[in-house]
Amino acid sequence: MTDEQTGAPDNTAVRTALWRALHREVDPPPHVIEDEIGLRLADPGDDWRDRPDMDPGATRGFRAAIAARARFIEDLIAERADQGVTQYVILGAGLDTFAQRRPEFASRLRVYEIDQPGPQAWKRRRLAELGYGVPDWLRLVPVDFEASESWLEQLTAAGFDPGEPAVIVSTGVTMYLTKDATAATLRQIAGLAPGSTLALTFLLPIELVDEADRAGLRASEEGARASETPFLSFYTPAEMLALARDAGFGDVRHVSGSSLAGRYFADRTDGLRPSSGEDLLLATV
Repeated sequence: MTDEQTGAPDNTAVRTALWRALHREVDPPPHVIEDEIGLRLADPGDDWRDRPDMDPGATRGFRAAIAARARFIEDLIAERADQGVTQYVILGAGLDTFAQRRPEFASRLRVYEIDQPGPQAWKRRRLAELGYGVPDWLRLVPVDFEASESWLEQLTAAGFDPGEPAVIVSTGVTMYLTKDATAATLRQIAGLAPGSTLALTFLLPIELVDEADRAGLRASEEGARASETPFLSFYTPAEMLALARDAGFGDVRHVSGSSLAGRYFADRTDGLRPSSGEDLLLATV
């Protein structure tokens, strides 16, 4: 799901980074997350705010949801790090900027970003151009999923210790995978060291999405299909929890988008709230 000629990240990765930046630019404080580095990485041009998918009004719920899930993940990392976990793995890292935004915290960990070789090489170049570079505690792990390379083998070769607990995160990925592929990934992660935690997002079936958000989900699905990256899988919370239990996780929990709204947006007076449609699985080995 990349530009075949340049190796640049796909539209989804760029849009996610721009929505994080838009939250900071158009929504009043307090900001759930502040990420201008993703905007610098993407380098979309001076007119990026004129894109149809950056309309401040039409995208309020979407950018709030993206900001909320990013904040939830970083709060989870902080919590697990305080418990002694030192390995953090990002599956399908895209334009994630945790390592650049929070170096004082990230440098206490070993951070592994897994992505396709093309976009990862592109990101490495952009990090160098912007003066961030790739410090020793950040490992960019290229995995050619289309060639059926094992991400776990490549991860271990890059220094990951499967005998020590880790936090593994996958956001905005499961909708592009078959349910069998996601089940296989869950089984691999469930085989990691006790104390390892997975945070994974999944899309809800349309009938479980709030009525006000259904048109947006349909538009996203149509856009993905037009880009030849169709949504393949939707899950009810019960189905995702069962999938994780069957994979071997001992503790599984559903984190709804509405719970993130309550956690991060409850005291806002501007009405900004995350859209529904994407929930999280939190599973611990």
